[in-house]
Amino acid sequence: MKYRLITLLVFLPFISFAQERGVGIRLGEPLSITYKDFLTEYISIEGMIGSAGINGGSYYQKDFEGNPPESNAFYISHSANKGISFNVRSAYHEDITDVFGITEGYMMAYGGAGIQLRTTKVTYSYADGQNSSLIKNDSRTNVDFGPEAFIGAEYYFDDVPISVFAEAGFFLELIDRIGHIKGQGGIGVRYLF
Repeated sequence: MKYRLITLLVFLPFISFAQERGVGIRLGEPLSITYKDFLTEYISIEGMIGSAGINGGSYYQKDFEGNPPESNAFYISHSANKGISFNVRSAYHEDITDVFGITEGYMMAYGGAGIQLRTTKVTYSYADGQNSSLIKNDSRTNVDFGPEAFIGAEYYFDDVPISVFAEAGFFLELIDRIGHIKGQGGIGVRYLF
């Protein structure tokens, strides 16, 4: 109970500044459930949890070759399954309704940055250098962490508490494969309350 009260007191200032909170779904990379809230008229925060896509095949092969399970392991193949993605980010918004001559509802352009944590389950098949007919398996969880940057636009309807958005950006790995850049983007819809 004590921790709940402390948490409420810490986040109460942010709740009071909120304009339009929204919860929805983002289709794209990563596929996510999203919660967005405004701290001021122009600044928003957003949290997303979802399913991270997998990287290209050579990405995981290089990972295996850089860290083989045995000193004489020879890579044969791998399989990768989508994992979990967590994003926390903030954005600056600007009203662009007049730019497009919109007469009903309004549109906001935004750009921002955040952090992202992604996981992928990878199972490698490899041969032992001494006995190449014996195929072995090694299962690993690939964890990536780093900053992301993005731009987008969100349209808010007048008559219904719904907004739709589209965005594009990139993710830069700082853990696991330092400097690896992954393009991301998505479209989505949010229910506003």
